[in-house]
Amino acid sequence: MTDAHAPLILPRGPAMPNRLMLAPLTNLQSHADGTLSDDEFTWLTKRAEGGFGLTMTCAAHIQAIGQGFPGQLGIFSDDHLPGLTRLAAALNAQGGLSSVQLHHAGMRSPAELIGEAPVSASAQEEFGARALTEDEVEAMIEAFIRGAERAEEAGFHGVELHGAHGYLLCQFLSAETNRRDDRFGGSLENRMAPLQRIIDGIRARCGAAFQLGVRLSPERFGMTLDDATEIARRLLAEGKIDYLDLSLWDIRKAALDAPETPLIAPFMALPRGNVAVGVAGKINSGEDVRFALEQGADFVLLGRAAILHHDFPKRLAADGNFQAATLPVSRAHLVAEGLGPKFVDYMATWKGFVSEDG
Repeated sequence: MTDAHAPLILPRGPAMPNRLMLAPLTNLQSHADGTLSDDEFTWLTKRAEGGFGLTMTCAAHIQAIGQGFPGQLGIFSDDHLPGLTRLAAALNAQGGLSSVQLHHAGMRSPAELIGEAPVSASAQEEFGARALTEDEVEAMIEAFIRGAERAEEAGFHGVELHGAHGYLLCQFLSAETNRRDDRFGGSLENRMAPLQRIIDGIRARCGAAFQLGVRLSPERFGMTLDDATEIARRLLAEGKIDYLDLSLWDIRKAALDAPETPLIAPFMALPRGNVAVGVAGKINSGEDVRFALEQGADFVLLGRAAILHHDFPKRLAADGNFQAATLPVSRAHLVAEGLGPKFVDYMATWKGFVSEDG
């Protein structure tokens, strides 16, 4: 079994010093204009100090119309560069890798937040979303590429494209939400076209050592397991990305379409060449990390465990059976772990996460 603390060589750029990656986590701490706040800076740099092999930002929106939640980090304007540059320098100083997750919420952008109707691959009555025109799809593709260029200019080692959780790239990938009859709809090849165009653009316009990942999720938000597996297969076969990040909800869960099959299994069976494959989903202990690596994952992404313990990697190195704190935890615990007031308030909306008595 691969050691969680062994370096992970990626096709491009420096190696991850270990197999533990900070999942991209919504934290509501950026300023209203998308610029970095001191609270968000503290939250992220504390994780780098805690030993994560790669520290990733929350989803950063690449167009103003793609904002998905209040206090979201932005990367759609050069006005965001000073904060991003400050963040990248501080993360890189800890010896791990740094990455920005590039994101567009699409139909999941609240109209009251963006000031207009949201957009999607096709019109979505439930969300009051209109379909992007072909020219607008082209502009969206360009905005993702520009976001990557800004991340590189700021000093990050790479970016991850958010193709999961029902956001805009996922809305194009899903046959349920993408009902277009042009070159961006219909066949899986056409539905993948925006994602692949973004990948090609980043490869053409960013440096040879710039790292590129993609996040996918199966089974929800209109994605079938068959489509998600085939998209993963194609991305791995093409070898243009450095890592694939699979958000599996729970690394131990069975596939909905095939209850006798662990959801993780079809993805771990795919030929991956030099591309690293990581998994996320209720990884809260040394046992969970070992399970994921034993199934064939090259690395794991930690969300809840990283919120609870900024130094989870260091704690795991000291105790291979380390288990994240039992919920609920106090607000004081989260403050001590580097969460600002807005992030703590957000975590208090998660059922059973924060104790009601403080």
